[in-house]
Amino acid sequence: MAIPDFQAIMLPLLRFAASGAEYSMQDARTTLADQMGLTADDRQELLPSGQQTRFSNRVAWAKIHLERAGLLEKTRRGHFIISERGRQVLNSPPERIDIRYLQQFPGFKEFRQRTTDSTVESTEDVSQTETPEEALEQAYRQIREDLAAELLEQVTSVSPRFFERLVLDVMLKMGYGGLSGDGTVSPPGADGGIDGVIQADRLGLDFIYLQAKRWSNPVGRPEIQKFVGALHGRRARKGVFITTSTFTQDAISYTAGIDSKVVLIDGLRLAQLMIDFNVGVSLAHLYEIKRIDSDYFAEE
Repeated sequence: MAIPDFQAIMLPLLRFAASGAEYSMQDARTTLADQMGLTADDRQELLPSGQQTRFSNRVAWAKIHLERAGLLEKTRRGHFIISERGRQVLNSPPERIDIRYLQQFPGFKEFRQRTTDSTVESTEDVSQTETPEEALEQAYRQIREDLAAELLEQVTSVSPRFFERLVLDVMLKMGYGGLSGDGTVSPPGADGGIDGVIQADRLGLDFIYLQAKRWSNPVGRPEIQKFVGALHGRRARKGVFITTSTFTQDAISYTAGIDSKVVLIDGLRLAQLMIDFNVGVSLAHLYEIKRIDSDYFAEE
């Protein structure tokens, strides 16, 4: 099943703590995952940042909201118990505990007013299903996708010669180019099926040959075969074929079945690499996400 949103986890988490014993977050995650029938893949699914599982993040935010409403109490790092108010809620439990329900508790309302614009309490905010980290990462993905699309549009408008140099710049930024950090672009009109060459290791013991096609139509198998033939003509076995368009399935299948190592990079992947390695883009804003340093507050 799909991983429940953090609001849907609130009531099950409160019920989990109903005995009054102290529980750890690990206990809660394991028990709730079992109760909700989550698969191993569900439990291991990571946020886009790769720093935390999605389910752990949602359980943590469910706990934070219940604590702010006074239904759970933090006992020590990573541990909690149910409060007297929490027991009272479970004496006549609602069908669902969510942000709208928690607004009846003064402590929670004060918490919301501190963390949001108190003059605007939108329906979207009350009914949110994403945790703050998920909302932030979703916004980041959207910004990145928009930038990639804009980049690709810009790249398709440059000259073929400029595109060849751009491809070489991406490879250099990725760490290829040997100790000198350099590569070469073939002379115009005489590339013999090769647009550039770059050292594959720091000592120059091997080379990678490049082919760059600033195309709008998909690149098919014949073009890949020509490139492989050009590699064989230079007794080379490593090549990177980069295009602003896409590759046909036939071209992809052919590449997978040959002895030579040929990597195919389509327009979307090229744009993502340009973003990752800062080619043709510059930093606009930098946001830091910080957490409490528990070690700092640990008293001896």
